[in-house]
Amino acid sequence: MTRPLTAAQRRLIEAADPGTGRLRGTEAQLTALVKRGLAFRHPRPPHDHFLTPAGHRAREAQAQAEPSEPSEPQAPASTGGVFAARAGGEPLPPAAEGPARTREVRSAWQGMLELRRMTNPDASTDRPCAWERTHLVQAAALALEAAGHRPAGAAEGEDGYRVRETPQPDAVAVHAPDAPTLRACVETLEESGWQAGEYTEPRTRRRYVLASPRRV
Repeated sequence: MTRPLTAAQRRLIEAADPGTGRLRGTEAQLTALVKRGLAFRHPRPPHDHFLTPAGHRAREAQAQAEPSEPSEPQAPASTGGVFAARAGGEPLPPAAEGPARTREVRSAWQGMLELRRMTNPDASTDRPCAWERTHLVQAAALALEAAGHRPAGAAEGEDGYRVRETPQPDAVAVHAPDAPTLRACVETLEESGWQAGEYTEPRTRRRYVLASPRRV
């Protein structure tokens, strides 16, 4: 279980620059946030620290929690770092649906765009960054969910997209229940900075999307 943030960590996140997510604090404080996945150290001098997508979500959760009654329990997302894009097929509690999930996904996508801006050498937000290239399934699933696509449910027959790993180290497969949905997934991924195309599985003859992060 993720440990709750300390009061000092909450203050540090709350004080981050609202536009860039830049953090100010001691080296020990910033290192602790990096270890929790809430911050990253910029690779170029002066090597400032910035909020990650999880850090942005933690700050948003703090802001939303401020008007709540002190005795009201907070969702796990309030500790940051627990958001996961839906690859399709996961069992989900009823509380994971609805407006709260929509806000989480929107915040995660905005955080991802900021991460692209801060870590791509040319500050580009129209193509995936290094983090996405090492978390292909999560990154592709976030792009799809943020665009409004519906992931498949855990029960058999619950239609929606499913993002899966492939033998190729730089590509994921996206499966959908019908041709229009599959085509819509291709369009979304291309608009999000991915190279995507439709292919046919040799044995089943089912169509699927093969997608990889665009580099230029």
